[in-house]
Amino acid sequence: MAEELSEFELIRAFNAGNHAAFNILAERYQQRIYWHARRMTGNHFDADDVLQEVLIVLYNKLSGFKFNSSLYTWIYRITTTRCINFINRKKLRQFFSIDDDGFQELPSDASTESGLEIQENMEKLDKVLQTLPAKQRQAFILRNMEQLSYDEISEITGTSTGALKANYFHAFEKVSRLMKEGNE
Repeated sequence: MAEELSEFELIRAFNAGNHAAFNILAERYQQRIYWHARRMTGNHFDADDVLQEVLIVLYNKLSGFKFNSSLYTWIYRITTTRCINFINRKKLRQFFSIDDDGFQELPSDASTESGLEIQENMEKLDKVLQTLPAKQRQAFILRNMEQLSYDEISEITGTSTGALKANYFHAFEKVSRLMKEGNE
């Protein structure tokens, strides 16, 4: 029955002291948060760290939710901000690290040739996305992978629609060119 409650009813229940309501919200959104973070950060381990950060922020700040936007928009705004902060912290650590060679993500087990091809293309896309400036990467991911409208992206990012379209255009051009170069 609790799973049938709307997100707003669950927020109100959580704010009234029902902590199980938060668990339901977390279950509803954790996969979306993870995949958005995965696309932004470029690997599973970083995305998992961001997911944990976002859930902690949600738990601590849900009482301040104003109901001015959808919960989905609010969560994506938090996730995007956490991803950008995480990426910046990671770059800073790598800059000051002497021995950090990083580590390669373990490949997932693909059982068919087409599965391997899809995996290779996704890995290639992840690498290409990591070369984009953060705002272009964000616009590309939210528009193409999350299938959000420019208005929704504008609300999430606090960026004008015109700036988003420009960022998306430049990102799309770069991704198309780099993916094509990688296939030649």
